[in-house]
Amino acid sequence: MNRIQVEGREIELDKEGYLRDLDDWSPAVAEQLASAENIELSDAHWQVIRLLQDFYREFELSPAMRPLVKYVGQHLGADKGKSIYLMQLFPPSPAKVASKIAGLPKPTHCI
Repeated sequence: MNRIQVEGREIELDKEGYLRDLDDWSPAVAEQLASAENIELSDAHWQVIRLLQDFYREFELSPAMRPLVKYVGQHLGADKGKSIYLMQLFPPSPAKVASKIAGLPKPTHCI
């Protein structure tokens, strides 16, 4: 089992690096998970992370790419609701990487 240390706490991850317990998520955990993906979180990243968490609360699942793009477009505008925009923020697989950093389970139907 994988673990990370964040602010003196030991956080358990599954074999793919997703949180075992969603309640372990915090902004500091997100920063560390992003760092493991070679991503430095900007305001644009945080906007998408917060939207993903809203999506999860609303639908009780992590979105695959197509629903993620649609949801981002509905909430942040058509210019950001594009897969290329999300790919620039969360390469190489925005739905998987952004969900991981947001502390959510791996989206279903994502390889």
